[in-house]
Amino acid sequence: MDISIFEVLGPVMIGPSSSHTAGAARLARVAALIAARPFSRVDFGLSGSFARTCRGHGTNKALLAGAMGLAADDERIRNAEALAAQRGLEARFYEEDLDWLHENAAHITFYHADGQTEVWGASLGGGRIRVSRIGGFETDIRAECPTLVVHHLDRPGVVSEVSRTLAESGLNIAVMRLARQAKGQAASLVIEMDGAIPPEVGERVRQLQHVTEVIVIDVS
Repeated sequence: MDISIFEVLGPVMIGPSSSHTAGAARLARVAALIAARPFSRVDFGLSGSFARTCRGHGTNKALLAGAMGLAADDERIRNAEALAAQRGLEARFYEEDLDWLHENAAHITFYHADGQTEVWGASLGGGRIRVSRIGGFETDIRAECPTLVVHHLDRPGVVSEVSRTLAESGLNIAVMRLARQAKGQAASLVIEMDGAIPPEVGERVRQLQHVTEVIVIDVS
């Protein structure tokens, strides 16, 4: 059985638990990148041990800090609530049944001026995370390598055009996952890359026909 060194030693972090602090901060940070635009409020629906130890293990501070873009080892996590107040960011924590997802699960909702973004995910231990749903799409994002999320209309040739654009930019695809709501409707393409994704590459993909949104996730 393969075991990651992070499962043995755990990540560098602020707080007592890799699942409840490092993983929580990383999950919320990735969720905020997925939201991809400013937000004035964020709600955290917590399940299982996340809900039970929310304040005792500082999970609330870690989640809030991650939503503001702070890394798991950032000293400012301890003062996340004060930092959020300074930024005018409203946050709410509540208990939600997410047993279908994982023991350390969260449903994170970002409120924007023009709507909201919902992300479901979990902390797996050792600072590792998994995003399982974005809005109406089932997905599987681990954020262990640079990841490109492409929302698009389900049309012939879109996936091949995205792949061609990445290849022409000298980027190699490690893993690709595709989900769609229904034939011919909205679809989501998740691509894990072997190397960093330059901003101009994301912009080239964004200009492709039938592509509606492009998100670059890199929290390495």
